[in-house]
Amino acid sequence: MKYTFAFLFLTISYLQIMAQKKLPVVKANSSKAIFLEEDNGLKTDWNIDPSIKRDVYTTSKISKGSRTVKIKTDIDSIRITVKKGEKKDFVILLKGKDSCLTRIESSVPKDFSNVNPPFHDSIRLGINEQNTMFVKTALNKDSLTLNFDTGSNNLSLTRETLKDKIKEQLKGRVNVLSIGNKKYDGFRIYQVELTGHGTDGRFGWDLFDGMVVEMNYDHGMMVVHSQLPENVKKDKAYEKLEIKYFDKLFFVETTIKQGSQTNKDWFLFDTGYQRTVMLDDPLLKEQNFPTDQMKIIKKVVMKGGQGNEIPVNTVNLESLSLGKYNLKNIPAQLLSESRPVLDKKMNILGNEILKRFNVFLDFQNNVVYIKPNKLFNDGYIEKE
Repeated sequence: MKYTFAFLFLTISYLQIMAQKKLPVVKANSSKAIFLEEDNGLKTDWNIDPSIKRDVYTTSKISKGSRTVKIKTDIDSIRITVKKGEKKDFVILLKGKDSCLTRIESSVPKDFSNVNPPFHDSIRLGINEQNTMFVKTALNKDSLTLNFDTGSNNLSLTRETLKDKIKEQLKGRVNVLSIGNKKYDGFRIYQVELTGHGTDGRFGWDLFDGMVVEMNYDHGMMVVHSQLPENVKKDKAYEKLEIKYFDKLFFVETTIKQGSQTNKDWFLFDTGYQRTVMLDDPLLKEQNFPTDQMKIIKKVVMKGGQGNEIPVNTVNLESLSLGKYNLKNIPAQLLSESRPVLDKKMNILGNEILKRFNVFLDFQNNVVYIKPNKLFNDGYIEKE
């Protein structure tokens, strides 16, 4: 019997070695590499460490199809393609001797559509004069007013909130955020200097991953659904926009026009940005969009999330379209210098535009449904 077990052990070990030998191999002399998601341009600096048994890179959420990651070392490169929920291993051979087992994985998609019974959790949604939308919440037992900021993730609280309003210790425990009748956990908590006017902090879209979030400005309600209501698909007034993910951010395709020039690109869907649209001048010039022909309305100084000052020109954008819906003569903010996020230049849709639509954010099928609401034809708010 002892010999049988020994034989089985050797056989299993041999098979494991043989299986590992079949893994793709990329060579490296330096411990530094770059992982590049080819469809969205997300670039990550990677440290090759032989002491880690299996190093794991998790891709941005895949909205449909698959995602290809290019791994580039100082002397070699390889491409790994994964589908939703798929994992693929490969080996980085460092200096010809250290085999570093590495995995590219796409997280398993979340989907609450089969929850029984289904839920439709309604929360009172407020919006103030500064275009900050907010809901009442509780972090553990502490009551907070928070901004639902689709341009962020996890939970961010101001320094003052953490100092004056949080009574319970946050570290070393599972923190629970109560919104409406539902409770959420598994998020990280960050400290920020600034957040939306009149709020204690903000929470991101990823809290609702696998769910459907309705924002109805006509009725002042936010509803978290376990599945998309049937009437939304049947209502032809709703325009369907595909979601594209970049790390922890999501984008929708947007068309802008100035004179005879039209530009179609992916814009960050950011309810936490209180203005209309933020345009990246260097990025648009690369795309031959005539920003120099845009009339300057005024010059302003904005404040970033960490309290930093950003000079911005407010200019007249002749046209912006989301699917079949078009807005004209928009006072847009034009950045003279790019402010890349995760090394990506981007344009941003803000809540002065987004509040004009009743919205369903479908994080199961990775689409956004929009329909004009009572605010659609309102004038634009200019703030100093």
